[in-house]
Amino acid sequence: MLIALDIGNTNIVIAVHDKQRWVQSFRIYSDQKKTTDEYFVVLDSLLSHANLHKHDISRAIISSVVPNLTRSMQKNIIRLFDVHPLMVDHSVETGLKRESIPDELGSDLLANAAQAHHMHPDGPVVVIDFGTALTLTTVGSDGSVLGVAIAPGLVTAVNALFGNTAQLPQVELKIPPSVLGRTSQDSIRSGIMFGYSGMVKTIIEKTEKELGQEVYVIATGGLSRTIAPLIDRINHISPMHTLDGLRLISDLN
Repeated sequence: MLIALDIGNTNIVIAVHDKQRWVQSFRIYSDQKKTTDEYFVVLDSLLSHANLHKHDISRAIISSVVPNLTRSMQKNIIRLFDVHPLMVDHSVETGLKRESIPDELGSDLLANAAQAHHMHPDGPVVVIDFGTALTLTTVGSDGSVLGVAIAPGLVTAVNALFGNTAQLPQVELKIPPSVLGRTSQDSIRSGIMFGYSGMVKTIIEKTEKELGQEVYVIATGGLSRTIAPLIDRINHISPMHTLDGLRLISDLN
């Protein structure tokens, strides 16, 4: 089986694939203050409770955008399973045109782009990741990474409002009954949900105008299903998209 780790700025996602499906997945907080030994205890406990043992894992892959946690997780995977994980960077095989990959492209977006092109190789594709940051990564039909648009994520925007205003509350994001909010909660939901859906549709339209052709749109990330009804341009929702991209890269290497 394959264990994949997607180390992000907010969460670390750990998932296990048995060559047919993702059989286990866990999400833990990205805490740069934790030591390698502390993370070992957390990982060992999670995997033990899932009845996953050393002999079950034959491959491992790690994507990380948090350098302080990269080495810690790498050491723990080796310690737990005696397997050296593949570390995703621009030198690994992805199925994309390597010379087109921007120098600053994060390994999570690289996995997103690789999986998007794998899923839809016959035309340009945009993968929208509704995470800590909202990212729209566009890949051409030839496997070229054409570019990325980045904005604060939906929850990040809400947290900024909550943290910097005295009277606005923290709210659960969902589609409000009207764009005309009558309570603080619905007013925030209106601004965020309708505002972000409009922004996404505008970026897709401008991308198509620059390319001169229609794009296929894939959505992923925690809030993709919540906001999808407001974005009629989404062709496919792929909840495990980044992890599927890591599995693809592992297979290719």
